Parts: sequence; structure tokens; C-alpha cells
Amino acid sequence: MDKEKETHKGLDPPKLFFHLVKISLTVLVTFALCWMPFLSDPKQPLQVLHRLFPVGRGLFEDKVANTWCSLNVLIKIKTLLSRETQLFLSFALTVLFVLPSSLKLLSKPTLWQFKLALVNSSLAFFLFSFQVHEKSILLAALPVCLVINEMPLIAVWFLLTSTFSMLPLLLKDGLLLPYVVTSLAFLFLSLYLLSALERSTDEELRLAPYRKLTQHFLPKLNLSRIVKWKFWLSLVAMAALSITSVWLEPPAKLPDLFPVLVSIFSFLHFLGFVIYFNLVQLMEPQRRKNQKKTN
Repeated sequence: MDKEKETHKGLDPPKLFFHLVKISLTVLVTFALCWMPFLSDPKQPLQVLHRLFPVGRGLFEDKVANTWCSLNVLIKIKTLLSRETQLFLSFALTVLFVLPSSLKLLSKPTLWQFKLALVNSSLAFFLFSFQVHEKSILLAALPVCLVINEMPLIAVWFLLTSTFSMLPLLLKDGLLLPYVVTSLAFLFLSLYLLSALERSTDEELRLAPYRKLTQHFLPKLNLSRIVKWKFWLSLVAMAALSITSVWLEPPAKLPDLFPVLVSIFSFLHFLGFVIYFNLVQLMEPQRRKNQKKTN
């Protein structure tokens, strides 16, 4: 009862309104300070908006591991759809994938839900929004780092995939050696310090609800073992694609073969990750004791 009273006190409407006003003023002042250097010349704000919303550059550019670049291998979206249709489609799909996570966070505002909402919203923007750069995956990798202690194997897998997805860009900049060294060092330290493979039970992978669904039909099915095998097969495939991208010459008729394979391979992983993280968030059974409710 005392905890319930404290919760109700924390949700006092005047205090909430005052807190909202402080947050709003902070956002508005920060926004004004950021724009102030560009207001001296009327042309500069338009140039900033043009950079923020690069509609003129098209739906995608280069071989980025998102939906549009991967789908373009089968369907030439830029040719079949008008610029306005591409804008509407990317906007609609981005909102569609952000909405469930946001609604769940709104109905259950816990720290754990907030972390998952950050992961899901950033991944949705990377996969479906208009004109995404390869390095934009780092905006999704940052919130994934926040959940690395709760689900280390999945987080490590995602971070390795995000680095691999930028392989064509890294090779173009002559960063092959740093890419190899840092990836191997991160993998070793993650498996050694975080015990990612050992901490991969159904409960820690958040697969318990699916275990209940499959135990009647496939009682011997070990979901955590399947995830481990997929993890290792994925790493082997990344290593193979990395080696072939460096040492083999692509066919003359397909000069972009290896960058396209890297982007499609990474896209399939990211699509699986966004589905997985959304299911984890939406099917979270109850708030843990160590999670604090956020106002």
C-alpha cells in the first residue's frame, strides 16, 4: 500500500505539468541555440533543411543494408514508383514499425521498455526511412549497447553484424586491418568477459514464451542451441564474405556483386533483429523488481 501511495504521489498532475514545462523549455532552448548560427543568412536555414531531408538524392544511395536497397535487387523501385510514392511508402512503413514499440512504452513506461523502444525505433528508421547512409546503423548500435548486459549474445551478434554491414565503406577507406582486429577483439572479449555463450538460456534470450508454444509439438527442440548455431554460422558467413570481398575479383558483368551480397546478408539479419526485439518488448510478461518506472 505504501508503494502504491508513493506511485500516486509521483503522478501528481501539477508536478507532472511542471516537469513537462521544464522539459519543453529545455528542448526549445536547445533547438534555438542549435539554429542560431544559421539565422544570419536567410539561405542557410534552407540549406540545413535540404541536408536534413535529402529528398533530391533519392530513396537510397550506395549499397546500404536497408529494405529499399535490398529490395531493389528484385524490384527496381526507383524506376517503378514516383518520388512522391517512395516518400509516402517509406514514411508509412517507418511509422508502422515504430508504432507498436511506442504504444507499448506508453502503456508500460519502464526503463527496460525504454531501452527496447530505443532499439526498435532506431532499427525501424534505418530499415525503412528515406535516404539512409551505411553509417546510420551506428544509431541503432548505440541503444543495443544498453541491453548488452541483459541479452549479451543477441547484442554481440547485432554489433558484429552492424560493423560487417559497413564493410564496403571500410574497404573504400582502407580500414581493413582495423576492421579485422577490432571485430576479433570485441568477439573474444564479449565471449570471455560477458560469457555471452554461457548466458544464452531460453530465459535470458527471452524465448520462454516460444518454448511453451513448441514444447507440445516438439518437446526436444532446444531453441537456445539453435540460436547459438545460427550465431556461429552467421560469423562464418561474415568471415567468408569479408575474405571474398578482399581477395576475389567480381565478375565483369557484376562489379558490385560483393557489396550487394554484404548488404542483403546484413539486411536479413537486421530484419530478423527488429522482429525479435519487437517481440521481446511486446511480450514482456511483467516488470522486474530492479526496473524503475519513469515519469
